Amino acid sequence: MNSGENPDPGRILGLDVGSRRMGIAVSDPLGITAQGLTTLHRRNRRQDFQALRQLLREHKVREIVVGNPLRMSGESGAQSEKMTEFVSQLRHAFDIPVHLWDERLSTAEAHRLLDETAMSDRRRTEVIDKMAAVLILQSFLNARHVSSPTQQADREIS
Repeated sequence: MNSGENPDPGRILGLDVGSRRMGIAVSDPLGITAQGLTTLHRRNRRQDFQALRQLLREHKVREIVVGNPLRMSGESGAQSEKMTEFVSQLRHAFDIPVHLWDERLSTAEAHRLLDETAMSDRRRTEVIDKMAAVLILQSFLNARHVSSPTQQADREIS
């Protein structure tokens, strides 16, 4: 291990933020895989942030990734602008890096994956946001892994 590497890098929290619910996922400590954590039923900013603060502490989170609901064209719209403001509030409240990550099709992909199960509609509603958060976070982790400097150096040495 390089002396510049952090031996305990911490976890990354992934959020799929909606007006009524927030799907939440967390990475493993090495930042390789995403696991669904919970679905937060939103109340108000103070209570939502209090719940997030508890999760950040409990899971030793060092970064947050928030799904950015871009239009299919890649342009930002009203929902994307709301997420930009939400990210600004998160950065101010928690003083850790917060990233916006393209979430186009994450909810559609979550629905597709759940279509392959025999899950009831009621149970589906409970897990869809959490699954979308997993897909957002896993996409972020995969992109980071591919573009990490150590991975590029390993490929150049081989």
